[in-house]
Amino acid sequence: MVTMASTMNKHNLLLLLCAGILTVNILSGAAVAYGNGKIFDITHKITSELPTFDSQKGLGQFIWLVSSIRNGSIANVSQFKLGTHTGTHVDAPSHFFQKYYEEGFDVTTLSLQTLNGPALVVDVPREKNITAEVMKSLNIPRGVHRVLFRTLNTDRGLMHKKEFASNFTGFRKDGAQWLVDNTDIKLVGLDYLSVSAYVDAAPTHHIFLKKREIVLVEGLNLDGIQPGKYTVHCLPLRMVGADGCPTRCILTA
Repeated sequence: MVTMASTMNKHNLLLLLCAGILTVNILSGAAVAYGNGKIFDITHKITSELPTFDSQKGLGQFIWLVSSIRNGSIANVSQFKLGTHTGTHVDAPSHFFQKYYEEGFDVTTLSLQTLNGPALVVDVPREKNITAEVMKSLNIPRGVHRVLFRTLNTDRGLMHKKEFASNFTGFRKDGAQWLVDNTDIKLVGLDYLSVSAYVDAAPTHHIFLKKREIVLVEGLNLDGIQPGKYTVHCLPLRMVGADGCPTRCILTA
């Protein structure tokens, strides 16, 4: 695949994204041409219908106008309120460890080197959580540091349904331990609100976050994304004290 480095410095690409100069189609799988490469937006829109953990009602209203041109103000100004684990987001070590929360290991401490770089998208066998056996079957080679796991969650369209689905596909604790012990993966991405299966939420997160070396990216939009090699860019806000944070993620190929 053609890399973005052949047409533009990655630093400049990130600057354009942050400045809003470069616009990206919101639909994953709908590639946007950029130089000799392509961009895929793998971030879900934040809407009132977005599912949230353990809720059947969805996110609901999250943004309000506090100043309105229609009501006589010189500009429209909004404020919003979001949970730190809304939509496409990252987890910090402080999410599941009180010690790390007190020591300040929040989202501002997550490695940009881990959040940005070559990545592999893999298809997980359908109808299966990610166990040690499944991890073995994926044959992810050593030296791969970022993997996005496309699962049955995408086929079921779970992130497009406001009702939370506790039967989503995710990592079981033995699968997480196998990944830690047998791969070089430092970024784990998944296509629902948690990388862990619902029944293994705490133990799986403990395994992944214990050494503060692995970054978890949850709620990815992998609609139409084919398995293969890409470059991933994920940029969470620098929110001091936050145990998670919504993030904008794209793939380039």
